[in-house]
Amino acid sequence: MSFDGRLESKEWIIVKEQHTELFQKAVDFIDRCYAELGFSADQQQQRLQDIENEIKESGTYTHTMEELSHGAKMAWRNSNRCIGRLLWETLEVFDRRDVTSADGAFEALQDHIRYATNDGDIRSAITVFPPRKEGRDPIRIWNHQLIRYAGYEMDGTIIGDSANVAMTKKCESLGWQGAHTSFDVLPLVIQEDGQPEQLYKIPDSLVKEVPISHPDIQGIETLGIKWHAVPIISDMLLEIGGIDYPMAPFNGWYMGTEIGARNLADEDRYNLLPAIAKQMGLATNSNRSLWIDKALVELNIAVLHSYHQAGVTLVDHHTAAKQFKAFEKKENNAGRPVTGNWTWLIPPVSPATTHIFHKPYRNDIVTPNFFHQPSPQDGE
Repeated sequence: MSFDGRLESKEWIIVKEQHTELFQKAVDFIDRCYAELGFSADQQQQRLQDIENEIKESGTYTHTMEELSHGAKMAWRNSNRCIGRLLWETLEVFDRRDVTSADGAFEALQDHIRYATNDGDIRSAITVFPPRKEGRDPIRIWNHQLIRYAGYEMDGTIIGDSANVAMTKKCESLGWQGAHTSFDVLPLVIQEDGQPEQLYKIPDSLVKEVPISHPDIQGIETLGIKWHAVPIISDMLLEIGGIDYPMAPFNGWYMGTEIGARNLADEDRYNLLPAIAKQMGLATNSNRSLWIDKALVELNIAVLHSYHQAGVTLVDHHTAAKQFKAFEKKENNAGRPVTGNWTWLIPPVSPATTHIFHKPYRNDIVTPNFFHQPSPQDGE
């Protein structure tokens, strides 16, 4: 017989093992979370007893608001790919675990965009929707980021962002028609459990964009380049103490090179370096002229200049590296080892000028954390 009188069937043994595993993950999280928040040992033990009882009764447990908030902050702190972890404690956590409808989710996502954008004075935030239960997601968003530009396949070429061609086709299949410019903001695709996905257009007034110009090279503004103000990642899973939140969009703010050295510069994205070089009058027929490097630097100068002119929060990669060094010192003082994915931490421009380039990092995965998960499109 089992501890609660049930026959030890194979199925029940599996369930009990799952409950034990979940409880152990809860113990690990509560131990660290409550210690960091200054709870007493008695409070911690009582909470663990409550969690154990809840798992036995329902197979899961519910985080308190304090646990959810600090757990989300810990997930940012543990994000190995993120160079901007110094301000992890400032993350604003919006608890929307009550929302299970697509319409309600869209309202909450608009609130998130509005709060985060803050007319350019970007604020870090996360909105947490209901957790996965018995393997099912109450609600999911299909978009990789809340604000992304469409990519259209046209006569063998791509207009817009080639990274979003599949998502653009999905939106079109649901009835959306873009203007076929290089910077059409995609709508959101939200799906309730067991229901068809629904399409929602983000109001233009919510999407702050920055036109790209250069302080010295006058021709760059004629290219019509722009980018949006806030990167809000929306397709990753937040895991806290064994509880999975499949919809928990979060944001910080951009590092300039994310835009100037990747989104706008990569050959398989906007591939703008040849156009920048042309505006600069550079000869592009020889790699020895380093025209690619010159154009790359000037494009990044243009991004930094433009965001500053527009009053939108942005950090350059040298400042970001210094902030990460401060984060490392702070974590070491707290007795926590700093983990990191070196290939993501080094900036894509002049990485050897930062201390990160010259230092190894353990890419150990520590929870709470954010994880990639299969897209809802994969289930089609």
